Order: sequence, then structure tokens, then C-alpha cells
Amino acid sequence: MAKARAILKRRKAVRNIKKITKTMQMIATAKFQKSLKRTVATKPYTMKVRELVAEVARSVEGADHPLLRVAEKPKRVALIVIAGNRGLAGAYNGNVLRRASLFLREMKAAGIEVDVYAVGKRAASFFKFAKIPFKPTNPISDQVAYDEIEPMAAQVMERFISEEYDGVSVASMNFISTGLQKPEITTLLPMSGLAEAADRMGLDMAQREAQMKAGMLDSRRVATDVAAESVKPTTTSAYEFIPSAEEILSELLPLTIKTALFQSFLDAFTSEHVARMIAMKSATDAADKMAKALSLEANRARQTQITTELSEIMGGVEAMK
Repeated sequence: MAKARAILKRRKAVRNIKKITKTMQMIATAKFQKSLKRTVATKPYTMKVRELVAEVARSVEGADHPLLRVAEKPKRVALIVIAGNRGLAGAYNGNVLRRASLFLREMKAAGIEVDVYAVGKRAASFFKFAKIPFKPTNPISDQVAYDEIEPMAAQVMERFISEEYDGVSVASMNFISTGLQKPEITTLLPMSGLAEAADRMGLDMAQREAQMKAGMLDSRRVATDVAAESVKPTTTSAYEFIPSAEEILSELLPLTIKTALFQSFLDAFTSEHVARMIAMKSATDAADKMAKALSLEANRARQTQITTELSEIMGGVEAMK
């Protein structure tokens, strides 16, 4: 058994680590609350824009816009991988990068070239280590702004219009609820991918509402989720467009792409804060248990040391008689 002094020194180090992880947990919680409000506020708008664009596109017979182009045999696509700049977030970065790697393998098997745009230091480090060529992007702040995302969206749209790319996808963590985030590949271009994402979002929300009615989920959590994703696909309606539907479509299509990419960043950053908050809570709890275990071990070591010292004293007394 180690000496009591060494055990107490180790316990002190564990308690210091506990203070750090507790502080990081509180910071991640505060960032998550702030990021959640932005995600909840923008998601209904993003979904409504997607729905409106799909409705207008269906209303325009023979709509011809470069962003609606669907290649029969895609040859080259772009993949935007959104990861974090820091670690200590559990399996967040690993799950996103594994999903991106799976997509790259699928494209390679189909004979399609992929240009990777790495967002975040963790993504850049991963592709550099894996020796996968990637295009670096401008750093994105934790409080991601629309102005930071718009140039990236404009760049990929320009390359899609010029037929340099036949598709653009995003690998990121989709924030569904506080307790559920999924690494997904979202198709930005062609536009059919956004319609599929909108339908999937409406389906996820309907499933959670059904579970709430059946008592399978906590009503408070579902209320938060429903508020965040309160837009359902509606049936097709007849509209009279002023100005013309073609003009509205040409204005809304780029906006839809930009808002969809911006929403992906918001979901990814909110999911990262959740993952870091959970990871730091687990680390704090583990440090607390370890500190208690070390306290018991230190007490036993001290009792053993005292017993040994008493035995030595008694032996000395007996030897002097």
C-alpha cells in the first residue's frame, strides 16, 4: 500500500482536476443554452423556406434554374465536413468524421470524385493524418454568424452552377433534441436533398409527438423539441405569384441553400456544446468518485502507519525492560 502522504497528494490533484472539469461543464452549459435559443429560433424559418421553395418549384411548369440541375451520372461532388476546433467533447468529433469517411468510401466505390471542405481543426487534423486531400476553410467562431457562412455557400453554389460539381453535401451532427444528436449527410445540392431533409424533420417530430401521447417521453423535453421543429410539410396549394414564380424562385433558391448550410452549422455547434457538457459532467462525477476512493485508501494507509508506529514503540519498550 502506498504511503498516506503520496495518496493525499494524488487526491489533491484529482480534486483540482474536478474543479477544472466542473468549470468546463458550467461553461459548456451556458454556451449550450445560448446556442439552443438560436437553433430553435432559426429552424422554423429554415424549414418554411425549404417548404416554400418546393411549393414554388412545383407550381412552375418546366422550371429551369441552374440550382435545380440534376446530373444523370455525377462525376464530382463536394463534401463540407463540420467538426469542432477542440476536443473533450466525448465521441462528437469521432462520430462526424466516421460518417464522413463512410460517405467518401461510398463515393469512391461509385467512381465519384469528392472535394472535401474541412471545417474545424479536428476535421483538418483527421484528413491530414489520413492523407486525404482537403480544402481548408476560414475559421468559424463558436457564435457562428450568417455572414461567416454566406461566402462558403456562395462558393459551392458558383461551382455547382458552372458544373464543376454535380452535388454538394454536408457531414455534420444533426441536433434533434437535448438527448439525441445524429451524425448525418445532408444534401444541399441538388435541391431535392433539402426537400427530403424537410420531410425527415417533419417525420421525426411526428414520431416524438406520438411517443409523448403514449407516455414514452418526458413532456417537458418533447415540448422543447416541438418548439424547435414546429414546421410540418403542408399539402400542395394553388398560389398566384406577384412577381412571377420564376423571379421568386431565382431569389429563393440561393437563400434556401445559404440558410440550410447556416442551420447545419447551428445544429453542429449546439450538438458539440451538448456533447462537451455531458463529457465534462461524466469526468466530474468520475473525479468525485476517485477522490472518495482515495480518501478511504489514505485513511487505511494512515491507520496502518499508526499501527506500525505503535507496534515499534511497544517493541522498544519491551526491549528496554
